[in-house]
Amino acid sequence: MPSALVIGAGLAGAASCVALARRGWQLTLLDAADGPSLGASALPVGMLSPHVTRAPTPLSRLCALGVSDMRDQLERLVPPGRGWQPCEVDNLGHDPGRWPAALVRPSALVEAWLDECRRRTTLTTRWQSPVDRLVNRSTPDQPLWQALNAEGLVLAEAPVVVIAAAFGSHALLTHENSPMAPEALPLRPVKGQMSLAALQSEPLAERPQRNNGVFVPVYEDAGLPPQWPARIWAMGSTYERGDNSSHVNAAAHERNAHSLESISPAAALRQRETAARGELLGWAQVRCASLDRVPMVGAVPHVQDLQALMQQAGARRGRVPMADTPRWPGLFMLGALGSRGLTLAHAMGELLARLIEGEDPNLEADLLRALDPARFAWKQARRQPA
Repeated sequence: MPSALVIGAGLAGAASCVALARRGWQLTLLDAADGPSLGASALPVGMLSPHVTRAPTPLSRLCALGVSDMRDQLERLVPPGRGWQPCEVDNLGHDPGRWPAALVRPSALVEAWLDECRRRTTLTTRWQSPVDRLVNRSTPDQPLWQALNAEGLVLAEAPVVVIAAAFGSHALLTHENSPMAPEALPLRPVKGQMSLAALQSEPLAERPQRNNGVFVPVYEDAGLPPQWPARIWAMGSTYERGDNSSHVNAAAHERNAHSLESISPAAALRQRETAARGELLGWAQVRCASLDRVPMVGAVPHVQDLQALMQQAGARRGRVPMADTPRWPGLFMLGALGSRGLTLAHAMGELLARLIEGEDPNLEADLLRALDPARFAWKQARRQPA
């Protein structure tokens, strides 16, 4: 039975695990936190809805695939009212209209996927296990990767590693003597803060509304307590590029209130009054986005070998296709989902499992290129002087 090590226990890591478990893989899952979905996937409530654009983009096309795929996962694995509820959302600004949607507590889906893994295969979870670096112990006949902590102790090892650690993936892959240089992996932290509170009266809108943020007039979930009230309203999240902090602050609450004014002035007034009474709650975490805002899914490039390949190609380097990029055997990543983790995590986990197993990826070639973790290194290598 093949085995894999997955680093990161949020939506991306859990989706990778369940996709591999369905194919019979034994799994070890590492995370620095005390349990699963305690980073960006700990969001109290998120929105699953289409990414509508005036003209198709790689991200909008991927989201069109991901929404229906994720809705199927919710309906199959998570009871309504204990992790999600169907709804519609009104887009008030960009691409106005009413769209089918769902309100989702991401941690419920993570737990459901990990439970499925335990039913299907051996899943070893190790919490409070921050990975400091990866060491390649491969031989010509067999890939092998070791995950080490800061003291140099081996936390786990496997022939296949999936890095799904959000912005933490950047440090793992660009550490000294690591597989990639920082410029070949342009990942950026994006802090998001949500403002929320217990809802003890009638909601101020019939359905969620979106315009520079999403206003959720009411969300009820038996799984929210004890951390959150069982019935809440919420506004957010902010999108703070370059901020790698997770503290809740009044300035971000006010940015949410300012955005809420264009959606529901009454709700914005209520938020400020709730804050003045000291009853406003907040949640903040860091998401991860790539330079082009498209996820990174697939085998990690071997940058030194790629540069050698381009030097060998000389003046013909412009003809070297991205698919010919040399890769590190057994090393894969799934990340940079940005604010579309709910939409894309499962579809990208399935894609990654197909790539690991050498199956037909079942995705258009241009989208595969758009997602390839080698795309930035490949573009840089092509620009090098011959």
